[in-house]
Order: sequence, then structure tokens, then C-alpha cells
Amino acid sequence: MANNALLDRSFAACSHPIRRSILERLAQGEMTVGQATRDFGVSKPAISKHLKVLEEAGAIVRVIDGRTHRLQLQERSLDDAYSWLTQQRELWERKLDTVERYLREQREIKPPPKEPK
Repeated sequence: MANNALLDRSFAACSHPIRRSILERLAQGEMTVGQATRDFGVSKPAISKHLKVLEEAGAIVRVIDGRTHRLQLQERSLDDAYSWLTQQRELWERKLDTVERYLREQREIKPPPKEPK
């Protein structure tokens, strides 16, 4: 089972559309902060807060070279969240398969009522 604090940070990283967009952009490769956060229509302090959430989750790493801040995606950082989601999907698929089998058995045992003419 994943560490709950790590899992919470992973889901927090993905919970906002701006953060998801930053992650999608960084999936293309390393970028400057300006490149990764261009055209979001929010203030620089808001961008800084989003980047902080991503950094705290370990989803991105900031590399500082003089005045240039470059961002890199940490591809394995959201593995805990992926694992948890996979476990939940498998659990619910098993439960729904059980319900489906039960309903199929009920239809075979008791045919549906005939429609009146």
C-alpha cells in the first residue's frame, strides 16, 4: 500500500488543470519556467504556487542555471498514484463482475415477465 502522504501529494499535483497542463508540457522534455507556464492567464505568484505543489509532490525538479530556471518532469513520481488507481480499478471490476454474474444467473432462473398483448 502506498504511503498516504505521498499519495495525497501525488493527487494534489494532478488535481488542478494548470498543474496537469504543466506536467503534459514537461512530458515533451525539459523547459524553462516561462516555456512550461506560458499562456495560462494567471499571475506569477499563482504560477509559483502551482510549481511549489508539483515540486513538493516530486513531480518536477527545478534546475537553476544562473537566472534561468529549468523544469524537468520526474516521470516515476506519480507511480504511487497510478498503482493505487490500478488497485481500485481491479477491485471495482471484480465487484461489478460479481454483480453481472448474479444478474445473469437471475435472468436464467426467472425469465422476464411477458408483455401483455
